Amino acid sequence: MSVVAIPTRHHSSARPERIGAVRPRSAPTVTITLDLVPGPVSPRLARLLELIGELAESGEGRLGPGVAEDRPAAPRPVPAVVDPQAIRIATGSRVVHQGTRVIPLTRIEYDLLLFLAEQPRRVFTRLQLLSRVWGYEHAVARTVDVHVRRLRAKLDPDMPVVTTVYGVGYRLADEARIEIERSR
Repeated sequence: MSVVAIPTRHHSSARPERIGAVRPRSAPTVTITLDLVPGPVSPRLARLLELIGELAESGEGRLGPGVAEDRPAAPRPVPAVVDPQAIRIATGSRVVHQGTRVIPLTRIEYDLLLFLAEQPRRVFTRLQLLSRVWGYEHAVARTVDVHVRRLRAKLDPDMPVVTTVYGVGYRLADEARIEIERSR
């Protein structure tokens, strides 16, 4: 295995930029090349590949096929058909996808969605949510309403995810299609 770190290049502004020229990198690039032996992948290597995939999914990086001098690049896998309304919660990277779109959630919005997804069909009062998601009970109970409203605004409005149980609190909607991807 080889790891190559390429530092950021700083170019002088005195040189005029050519049309179509490659812009300088704004952040360091890390290239990882793994020469795999035939046979099963070890659990540690499987975990590394999973983490690299999560980084690429979260938008923090790009995952591309490596090219060795003596062999052609491996063919890219055909992406599976993704349900545009299904929500995927990746617990390792704390990233939420709806279809192919990454949903930018705050820490509390993410924790609230994950908490409700882990316990479907169960109704929680505002005070229960404050205690279990926020970790304290001394806040205004309407704080939960604000975060639920913001969470609903960020998700597809055609598919309700969080249902209000009037006079009681909130729960995960019955028609919500949520998949939790646990990291190992």
